[in-house]
Amino acid sequence: MFVHLVAGLVLAAVPTTPAYSTHGDDRLEALIEEALQNNPAILQAFADYQAALHRVPQATALPDPTLSLTQFARSVETRVGSQQRMLAVSQRIPGLGKRAAKGQLAIKSASVGDEIYKAAKAEIVLRMKHVYYDLGFLDRALEASREDEALLGHFEELARRRYAQGFGLQGDAIRLQAQITQAIQRRRQLMGQRIDLEASLNALRDVPADTPVPEVRLAELPDLDLEWESLFETGRLSRPEIRASLLRIEEREKSVHLARIRHRPDFTLGLTWGNIRARGIDTAAIPILGNGKDSYGISVGLTLPLFRGKYAAAVREASEQFSAARFAYRDSAKKMEAEVRSISFRIETIADQIDLYRRALVPQAEQALRSTEAAYSNGTVEVTGLLDIQRMLLDVQLGLARLQSDYLKAVADLERAIGAAVPEEVSS
Repeated sequence: MFVHLVAGLVLAAVPTTPAYSTHGDDRLEALIEEALQNNPAILQAFADYQAALHRVPQATALPDPTLSLTQFARSVETRVGSQQRMLAVSQRIPGLGKRAAKGQLAIKSASVGDEIYKAAKAEIVLRMKHVYYDLGFLDRALEASREDEALLGHFEELARRRYAQGFGLQGDAIRLQAQITQAIQRRRQLMGQRIDLEASLNALRDVPADTPVPEVRLAELPDLDLEWESLFETGRLSRPEIRASLLRIEEREKSVHLARIRHRPDFTLGLTWGNIRARGIDTAAIPILGNGKDSYGISVGLTLPLFRGKYAAAVREASEQFSAARFAYRDSAKKMEAEVRSISFRIETIADQIDLYRRALVPQAEQALRSTEAAYSNGTVEVTGLLDIQRMLLDVQLGLARLQSDYLKAVADLERAIGAAVPEEVSS
């Protein structure tokens, strides 16, 4: 009973904050809502939940009454005539408290199904975000690739002017043309990857695979409050799998109670009608009281729980399942805490790397490219040096885009781990 009370209080204390955040990205929010409405896995989980709800009235209903008809092949002679046939109606009534216990058990089972349904939605939201943020990286990579092609085209024109002025090499222009060709090939590969991700996103939304997805721009990265104990508490209250574990504890507790009252006898009430054919004699000479009158009867029965061993075994089985449910809850809570610590550390690491890229690597690469281009124009640097710096700038740009995408994906992972949107730091 104490565990039942604690579980009920915990489930009632769930915060009202949404289970996920889109960080102001309206397009992502619309795509997620579409997936939540149409995804087959979510619809399946919802149908399973609804099916579990429909088991509640079945569990509390009385068993069907029994109607039986007996037609005598050889009539039974009685004082008032021969007995032709009998009609009986009986109703079994479960023992005291059994129907209520079965109903409570079915309700808890349906509540578990509700949490499984919520977990299915959370999983689809996570997969949607992962694909969407990968699309954001690819679209940024495609943009950087187009900028890179334009930059290489500018370098080629610079090489041609140097050659025309007599202090450049024709091979520089040829080498730059080869780099442009490679850049075009890389862009085509990125387009192929985008088509694959687009198809994956459309599958999650249950729309045709070739439905176009507009260019994705990654949202501004949120500053998060990654206080572990607070995240642990949120996870214990909000994560659907943990809530389902708590409800399974209550469900198993109801199973123990039901097992303990199964020995209570079930009752059977019955009505019987017997059809009697009157004797074909002169009743005036030999009067027979009630000649030919049908017979009626009322029957009451009950089960005799003589074999108590099976009931004791059922109680032990339910008790072990109750213990297993409590251990499962502890296990799910510990796994959640391990996920939170791991993902939080990953987010902090990625944030430090992004800061390094923005503060140092990107500005330095851009400055290096400008100075190297000027040196190449003056003839003090070979084209290989120019290409090295150009490649370094592209790598830095793509590295930053990849980190931004990974950061948002890690935030989505943390939301899935705790079952709620990750709190953001309050700016002072």
